[in-house]
Amino acid sequence: MANLFPAGSFEVVLCHNILEYVDDPNSVLSAAAKVLQSDSTGILSILVRNWAGEVFKAGIKAGDLGAAERNLTTMWGHESLFCGRVRLFTLDSLQVMTKSASLAVAAERGVRVISDYLPQQISRREEYERIFELERKLSSRPEFAAVARYIQVIARHSCASSSKETGP
Repeated sequence: MANLFPAGSFEVVLCHNILEYVDDPNSVLSAAAKVLQSDSTGILSILVRNWAGEVFKAGIKAGDLGAAERNLTTMWGHESLFCGRVRLFTLDSLQVMTKSASLAVAAERGVRVISDYLPQQISRREEYERIFELERKLSSRPEFAAVARYIQVIARHSCASSSKETGP
């Protein structure tokens, strides 16, 4: 990334569903931090697969208690779309990574807190508004975000961050 863009090139950098697939997520995050503007306007949005979400998906959605138990001790999940494995993250591991990249977490939330665990008989199309509203309510509450399928972190350069937001 540093070979393509000079330092401070972007106000916003999206790093969504990338860190799960790379050999060295710390290097990717550090490179993203370098191209991010260092003033208070520069933000980095990170979205990664949540380790706890793999346990819940296997146990609740698939009804596979064996897989849920195995997922308790692995840091790799299965990606059904690409038929491969993906790295899993915890909020703590993501916070350590952002800090090592000289970034400070400004906000954190769960993504797909409930929608990925709903039974098939609930229509995503007919119940979309209700599901969306429930997701919005749950996503910023730590007790629910902890089991979401994805973790989203909004980070800024350490010197640009003043206070941690928790969302609406």
